[in-house]
This record gives sequence, structure tokens and C-alpha cells, in this order.
Amino acid sequence: MALPKSFAFSLCFCLSVILCSLVANATDVSYDGRAITIDGKRRILNSGSIHYPRSTPQMWPDLIRKSKEGGLDAIETYVFWNAHEPVRREYDFTGNLDLVRFIKTIQDEGLYAVLRIGPYVCAEWNYGGLPVWLHNLPNCHIRTANDVFMKLFASQGGPIIIAQIENEYGNVESYYGDAGKAYINWSANFAESLNIGVPWIMCQQNDAPASMINTCNGWYCDTFKPSNPNTPKMWTENWTGWFKSWGGLDPLRTAEDVAFAVARFFQYGGTFQNYYMYHGGTNFGRTAASYITTSYDYDAPLDEYGHLSQPKWGHLKELHEVLKSMEYTLTYGNITTTELGNSVSTTVFATNESSSCIFGNANSSSDATITFQGNTYTIPAWSVSILPDCKKEAYNTAKVNTQTTVKVKSVNKAEDEPESLHWSWRPEKTDDTQLLGKGEVVASRLMEQKEAANDASDYLWYMTSVQLSKDDPILSGNMTLRINETGYILHAYVNGEHVGSQWAAYNVFNYVFEKPIKLVPGVNTISLLSATVGFPNYGGGFEDIKTGVAGPVQLVGQSGDETVIKDLSQHKWSYKVGLHGLKDELFSSASRFANKWSVEGLPVNRTMTWYKTTFKAPLGTEPVVVDLHGLGKGHAWVNGHSIGRYWPSYLAPEDGCSVEACDYRGAYDNNKCVFNCGKPTQRWYHVPRSFLQDDENTLVLFEEFGGNPSYVNFQTIRVGTICANAYENHTLELACQGRPISAIKFASFGKPEGTCGSFKNGTCDGTTALSILQKECVGKESCSIDVSEKKFGSTNCGDIVKRLAVEAVC
Repeated sequence: MALPKSFAFSLCFCLSVILCSLVANATDVSYDGRAITIDGKRRILNSGSIHYPRSTPQMWPDLIRKSKEGGLDAIETYVFWNAHEPVRREYDFTGNLDLVRFIKTIQDEGLYAVLRIGPYVCAEWNYGGLPVWLHNLPNCHIRTANDVFMKLFASQGGPIIIAQIENEYGNVESYYGDAGKAYINWSANFAESLNIGVPWIMCQQNDAPASMINTCNGWYCDTFKPSNPNTPKMWTENWTGWFKSWGGLDPLRTAEDVAFAVARFFQYGGTFQNYYMYHGGTNFGRTAASYITTSYDYDAPLDEYGHLSQPKWGHLKELHEVLKSMEYTLTYGNITTTELGNSVSTTVFATNESSSCIFGNANSSSDATITFQGNTYTIPAWSVSILPDCKKEAYNTAKVNTQTTVKVKSVNKAEDEPESLHWSWRPEKTDDTQLLGKGEVVASRLMEQKEAANDASDYLWYMTSVQLSKDDPILSGNMTLRINETGYILHAYVNGEHVGSQWAAYNVFNYVFEKPIKLVPGVNTISLLSATVGFPNYGGGFEDIKTGVAGPVQLVGQSGDETVIKDLSQHKWSYKVGLHGLKDELFSSASRFANKWSVEGLPVNRTMTWYKTTFKAPLGTEPVVVDLHGLGKGHAWVNGHSIGRYWPSYLAPEDGCSVEACDYRGAYDNNKCVFNCGKPTQRWYHVPRSFLQDDENTLVLFEEFGGNPSYVNFQTIRVGTICANAYENHTLELACQGRPISAIKFASFGKPEGTCGSFKNGTCDGTTALSILQKECVGKESCSIDVSEKKFGSTNCGDIVKRLAVEAVC
């Protein structure tokens, strides 16, 4: 079947296929001022973001099944325009870009889909999901009232329950002035004209037209109110953590705080919320935005590899279950909220048949004791208690009753795999660029990198020559090459010799490169290799941020006491996109150059070098990662599949990390709980099992900075230890996620002390817990334990709420 002739028609084609497949199951989706309605019934909806290009089709069923088991009703995704149409009029809906297959996989699990079609998505995705070729269309200005940009879309439809047009435009609308307002009105009119039969949303858009539902994004949205009182209170991005940037620290958001934010949102009238992300995944290839790491784990309930991230997944699952049990009262009950002072509040949802209650304590340090309908309740600081019958607490966001998993990496080789990998190598051919300055395009100016390379590669050569007479005053003293760079990485060569490299820091992309050089009488060749690490993706006018060699490019010398400057910016510059090895597809076994590798004299710490090795897939089914510790920066491929950019030589700061475990109490931001000081921002890189073959596999590395491949090895990730600290009158589930529980290292019921790895008995603990756990759990993949005195016998702890602490080995 031939592909349609524009991206918009391509999307229409895909959604039409989905629609045809679901006609028999069509539902009526609408909304009122309280909730989204499905077949006329108000619903509580918990959704989670999973981006189809950040995983593989083989991973999708397991990810979506685990999402359903975690209590989700829907899966949310963007549509990534630049992934589907990387070159204008050339389309790709194959592999992990098969949007139809992804939506059908969601349908197969009985979940709904929330489709955010953009065209702009942000998402820490290269250029915000917009194709870079838009930048080079004549008179095209993106995300504003502009005929060239707006006419690239056409009608489309889909069987999803919610659709989004544009994304977080209210955050940047003022930058565009009246044209911004005109554009948002056009977007709304365009969306409404499609008549797709489901509600349209605009997130972060307080002036959303009446036909759109304005929604909230952020860490907390309990105080958000939609601009139109006739639309429901919706939270489209509940940030479960934060992304990582090269040179940055590892952010963590606790399960208690995420649960607190969700419960507060529902306490104050919310009825739809979506976790961003529920599974973050991996930025394969060149998809990451500027300086965003290849890992997009996002501290999500499902980790980068698809494992349950415990306790977050389980703690939220329990929250979803209790909220679902109250769906009718939360969506139809009369709401009465009473503020008790000191950030403590009670909310009653009452119908003629029943009532449900939610008690909140937003004080970050003080527990609260309240009396409600003759009963006394204690609500820990920064927590929410949920009482489905307004009598008995069924859930408190600060009381985690699910296990914590500690994952380990281990070398799990195939039986006949050698201890170390055997490498071959070849240099990146640079003679014609460094020495001769030969390119494909010539211009008497410095071209911006998006303009010159059109995002066909991270790499762009800028080449020019300078002819100097032997009596030129600039030759009489010391000399430097000075360059204003925005690229974000620059490698400079003069007459074929590497004179230096420099790179930017995250969000500080402009810098001046200046290194000593030597020129000679006659012709001198200056070759500059500018390397991007993704393009900007956020902010008003982000498309106008310059990348590449911005200039000026100057020769700076001394003639006596006088400084001599030669500006080369208006010289004739020759441009070459990419590298020879990329053009020759050295990463592919099908390349005709695939056999031209050397096994002699393996170089280390050598810039611009290709390395290749073969390996067998690690045993088992656990997720596979490749440890690239010891390398500098570059790109990696397994069996021709790009696993993304790597940069293990970029270390996180030495200070700024959290010294102790994170205190969930108090407002979170991405600087509150951070770890990994002084270590590589990312050392391990995901190799999906579907990329591997049963027999021999090939790993190819392009090393840009220089490193030592002899340290590279493949490892598997599994759950090593599970711990729990569950309160009495709950059921504790222990599971090793596919492996048997091999031992119980610690178990105590009563008032145990310490944390995972350092538990110890308290002053009043019983003596039976260890033997009971050993008998009921060892040798099983999972077990369920009733945490109660009935199970473990009485203690001398009095009337306090007792806990069961467990540490088990998988």
C-alpha cells in the first residue's frame, strides 16, 4: 500500500485504520464540568504516558499489561512528527514507529488511548518533535500564525477518548504576541473541524477557546482550576520524576510524594490524571533534545527496561484501587471541603446512597490529629488519608505497604563467550576535510547548522583556507584561532593537525573557543567539525536558537605591541555533512565496507575512531545493557540498530547530592533529591532483547573523543534484593519479578528499626516473623503475607500501629 503524500494525511491514514478496527466497539465520549463521560457515565481515569518510539514493539505488550495491572485506565502518547517524516514527503511508520500497532496493543489490553498529536510535543525530544526541514522552508515560522506552517496539516480522525492539539503553548504564547493568540484560535478551530467525536484538550492554556478543555501540567495540580467551569479538572502531566541531561545528577521523586500529589488532586475535584512518564524508556538514535541523555527513565513506575520500579508502582496501584472504589461518590457526590487551619483539610463527597472522605495534611513538618464525626484520626505531615466509607482509613499516601526492589547488574555471558571482547578498529577518514577542505556546498558566509545539515547528521564540517604571504604581520608572533561556537561541540584542525576541542554545558551552549595555532606562508586549511547533541525543544522562538559555528571566526596574532585580527567569517566556506563512516554505514553488516577493519595495534584514547566487536547474547530473558565505562563520547549500534549517543566521560558535579535518604515531606522539584555525584551521568545503555540474535551479534562504536573499548562489557539487570516495611492490617506482596525468592535475610513484626539493608529488631518485636516468612516465601516467585497479630502473634508493643520489616534475596 502506498503511503499518503503528507504527514497529516499519513496520520489520518493511521488513525483511520484504528477507527476501522474499533467500529464494533465504538463508545460515546463526552464531558461535563465534573468529569470525562464514557457512554454517559462519569469516570475516574488514571492514565500513564508511554511513548512508542522510546521502546520496541516487542516490549509494548508487557509494558501495557503492567500498566493495566498497576491500575491504569488509559495510555497516553504523543505523535512524533519528525520521526515519521524525517525528510519531507518521506514517511516511516515501521518498527517502533508503528503507531497503529501501538494503539491496537493498548486496545488488546482493554485500555483507552489518549493521543497528543502536536504538531509540537516538547517531550525532551529533538526539536520538540517538529521536523528540522520546516526550519528551511521559505518564510516558515513554526508555532505561530503563519500560512506555510499551518497549511502542512489536514483532516484526521481517531477512536481515542481524548485528543490534544498543540502542547503547553500558554507558557510561550506571550512571546508571539497577537500572532500567538491567532495561532491558538486556529489550532482550536482546526481540531474542532475534524469532528472526531472525542473531547479536545489544550494543556497549560488558560485562554483556551471554549471548544477546548484547558488542562494542567506539573508536579502538583490540586489548586488548578480550568478556565471554563463547564469542563472537568484534568491533569495531563503528573511528573513522576525528571529527565537527565549530560553532566547532570540523577533526580528522584519519592513514591510518597507522587501519591500525595495525586490524592490531593482528587480531593480537590480532579477526575482525570496522567503520569508523565509511566514508562520513560530510551532515546534511541538521535531522538534526544539538546544535551538530554539516552536514558529517559524519568524515575517512572516502570523503569527504562520495563521492570516494576518499586515501591512507586505498587504504592500507586493501591491508590488507584481505592480511588476506583469511590468512583461514583467522587464524580457524582456533592463536595464539601472544610479547611481546619495549619494546611489541614477534610473533604466529603456525599450522594444520597453513600459518602466518601479524603483528609489532607499539606503541612511539611507537623502531623495532624483531627476529630471527624466522633472519631479521631492522625494524618502524618505531607500526606493524604482516604476513607471510602468516611469511617475507616483505607490508604494513606505516607504509609507505603508495598515492597522496595533493589536492582543489580551482573555479567551473564553465553556459555562459550570469552572473558573479554575482541576488537577491531578503523580510523574515521578525515584527510579530504582536514587537509583539502573539500565539501559539498560552498558559501561566502558562515551557515547555521540546521540550515546547512537539515538534521541529516550530528556532524557538520566548516572548511576554509587562508593564504598568507611570508611577510604577513600575523606570522610575526604568537597566534590563536578564536571562534564563537553554539554547536555544541567543536573540534578544530589547522593544516590537518588537531588543535583542540571544546564543548558546552547543559543550557549554556554559547562559548568562545580559542587555541594557539601555527600558520605558514602560503595556503593554510582551517577545518572545523561542529557536533550537535540534539536541538533545542522548548521555549518561545526555540527554532531561532543558532547552532553550529556562529562566528566570528578570527585569526588573532601579535605584531609588536599591536594585536592583528583577521576575520574569516566572510571567507568562502565549504560545507560537508556527516562523517565518512556514517555515510558508508560502518555500523551495518550489509555495508560494502564492513570487512575493512584492522585487528592489529588496537588504539586507545584516539579521537575519531571506529571500533567493532562480536558477542553472544547474555543468557536468560532479563534486560540487557552495555557498560561503556572507559569511553569518551560517541554513538553505538548493535546489529545495525542505534542504541543512541553515549557520553560516559561527562561526569556529574562532585557536590550537590542528597546526603541522606529523601524526605518526601515538602514541595518537590528536580533539585530536591539528586544523586550520583562525581560519576558518569550515564554509564549503562539499554540493548533491547529484540535487537539481539541467537548466534553472533555485532557492536559498533564511533568514538569521537577517545577512550578505551577494552572496558566494555554486556550485563543483565535483575531484582537482587526486595525489602518491605508494611503496616499491620495490610497484605504484603513480595515478588522477585520472574525469579524465586532464595532467602529471607531479615523479618521482624512489631516496631523494627532501620532501613533496607540495615534493618534491626526494635524494643518490642515478636519472634516468629523470620520462620513464617522463610516457610511461606522461600522458593516461590511471589508470596502474600497478612500483616497482623493473627499471623505473627501478639507483641509487647501496646496500642501502636505495628509494622513488618522484611529483607529478602532473589
